[in-house]
Amino acid sequence: MRDSVDRHVELWSRELDWMDPMKEAIFVRLAIIARHAAAARRDALDLDGLRHWQYKVLLMLRRVGPPYEASPSQLAQMLGLTRGALSARLAPIEDAGLIVRTADAKDRRRVHVSLTQAGYDAFEEHADFEEKGEAALLEPLTTEERLALANLLRKLVLAIEA
Repeated sequence: MRDSVDRHVELWSRELDWMDPMKEAIFVRLAIIARHAAAARRDALDLDGLRHWQYKVLLMLRRVGPPYEASPSQLAQMLGLTRGALSARLAPIEDAGLIVRTADAKDRRRVHVSLTQAGYDAFEEHADFEEKGEAALLEPLTTEERLALANLLRKLVLAIEA
């Protein structure tokens, strides 16, 4: 069974005799899968009316666990943003009722950013949609193939992270 990548590699192998066809096939297929997953994620967010960066804030708050709150400094660090950039991003999410910012009871200078029930529900809905899309993408693989793929990708990630 041949796919578009086989044709791509075949064409370029004739033009670029120095090209490693196996490497090319791997990276082109990874790029296609990544584009497909990113498009599915964007489509899911469009259904929710969320922007990617808004979803990332909800994701980080959900990730910290109950009571799903963090300081702006913690959120900025988790998201790789400055506090100023984060502050600008929090306002529309707060206006949408997905988060609340409250002053600390003991120190009014400190602020807590918390996920509201609406924010929790929006995250759940999107995560469920994304889960189903990713499961459909992996559907052609057997359990053993999924395990082998996960292990091979782990090996590559460990090499990158080393």
